[in-house]
Amino acid sequence: MNKKLKKYLALGSVFSLAFLLSACSTTPITNHSTGFWDGGIVLNFSRAIIWLSKLFGSSYGIGIIVFTIIIRIIILPLMIFQTRSMKKTQEIQPQLKALQKKYSSRDTETMQKLREEQQKLYSEAGVNPIAGCLPLIVQLPVIYALYQSISRTEILKSGQFLWLRLGDKDPFFILPILAAGLTFISSWLAMKSQPEKNSMTTMMTFGMPLIIFFTALSVPSALSLYWVITNAFQAVQTLVLQNPWKIQRERDEKQRIQKDHERKVAKAIKKAKKSRRK
Repeated sequence: MNKKLKKYLALGSVFSLAFLLSACSTTPITNHSTGFWDGGIVLNFSRAIIWLSKLFGSSYGIGIIVFTIIIRIIILPLMIFQTRSMKKTQEIQPQLKALQKKYSSRDTETMQKLREEQQKLYSEAGVNPIAGCLPLIVQLPVIYALYQSISRTEILKSGQFLWLRLGDKDPFFILPILAAGLTFISSWLAMKSQPEKNSMTTMMTFGMPLIIFFTALSVPSALSLYWVITNAFQAVQTLVLQNPWKIQRERDEKQRIQKDHERKVAKAIKKAKKSRRK
């Protein structure tokens, strides 16, 4: 798949999602909300959280926690697919860079050869660059609907949970610290599993927790609670699906087997040359 097509498809998907959500308002969600997004999706998410809250003694905090976990579990198969695709893509990055270096000329013939070699490498590794993006595109509206169902449902911000008034900011800054810390942990675990690091991943690893922290300082605790739960789930998910220590062991073992094979081949060639001299 050539890079331009991948780029245009990704941009098209983002713009399509932006167009879909552009009609979303920030007005409170009620039983009178209408439209595909507000009345069909966000309202039903809101109703589900309220229903779960009533099951747990009308605790809106627990309702938010339980529904957030349920949604994350529902989209987990997509995350597993995406993680596996990303892992395969990461493993062939050194080969991709080697091809780009080998075919560095910008003339039409060389670039065509590069695309052919890249496609061959993708095929041999079982990697589909476009398929790896699709789960993320599907997840975004779901996660955004969950976020909006909490931020736009007034009753969810009217209760108390532990030390929190869900409609007010956390007075002790515990949730912002937890949300930022868990964001850092999940990002760090994901980055640690990569065979090669770059400035973009490093910036995201340290930048996103700061953004989450300062944003959580000024929003209602109901939203901060959502961020803590979803980031905690993400951290556990990353540890289970992308355990960096397990991935590194597998990578080291693969390299060891490859080196052993290369030594055996070199030894066999050397032995064959000696036999011919005799």
